[in-house]
Amino acid sequence: MYKNNINLIYNKLLETYSYQGWWPFIGYIGVNPTKTGAINGYHPKDYDFPKNNDQKFEVIIGSILTQNTAWPSVEQALINLSKLIDFNPISILNFAESNENSFKDAIRCAGFVNQKFEYLKNIAKFYMNLEREGEKRDKVPSRESLLKVKGIGNETADSILLFAHKQKQFKIDAYTKRIFSYLGYIKENDNYMSIKNFFETNFSGDVNMFQEYHALIVEHAKRYYSKKPYGLNDKILNEFKINIY
Repeated sequence: MYKNNINLIYNKLLETYSYQGWWPFIGYIGVNPTKTGAINGYHPKDYDFPKNNDQKFEVIIGSILTQNTAWPSVEQALINLSKLIDFNPISILNFAESNENSFKDAIRCAGFVNQKFEYLKNIAKFYMNLEREGEKRDKVPSRESLLKVKGIGNETADSILLFAHKQKQFKIDAYTKRIFSYLGYIKENDNYMSIKNFFETNFSGDVNMFQEYHALIVEHAKRYYSKKPYGLNDKILNEFKINIY
């Protein structure tokens, strides 16, 4: 039943909000299907993104900048950075080490500037090391190796793997916990990996659907799960509410 419901919930959200076209890119005009968040950059039904290594690294940078920060602030930080650097590890690291103040000023709008400055340097070094070891930037790093990079936790690692490297990793965020604990499938205080395993076991979608599911969860949660009591007036998903716990 749970497996079927997780897929049915996806179908219901897709029917309600349509294709979201995540990840948004600052250099792509695109379209915003739901008129919330960023204005441009989305690409509904086009799953060829990221289309080059610079776009791939834009996702990686954005995955770090969006920690504890709303997307519009991240978008502005990316726009600021794009005027100073190319989105690749060498450019990131060289500019960060030679123009620290300018770099920090560019990302200040995304908050936690000192932490994120160091985290961006760390991820740049990580990808540079992959290349030094004979790897290519189009090779997918392991989840375990990403988690060893200071500043990369479970959610950021899954974001990088799902949206930059197109891997079937289910990204769990606070919205996911709020929706599915309200519906009764998990406890909100369950640990990250148990929730991740629950979705990856019960959702039968391909990687494109994994991307859509996360985006649809965010869109739905912004409407019904941003303020307590979470789920108030959520008539869209109430039919799927169960009592496991």
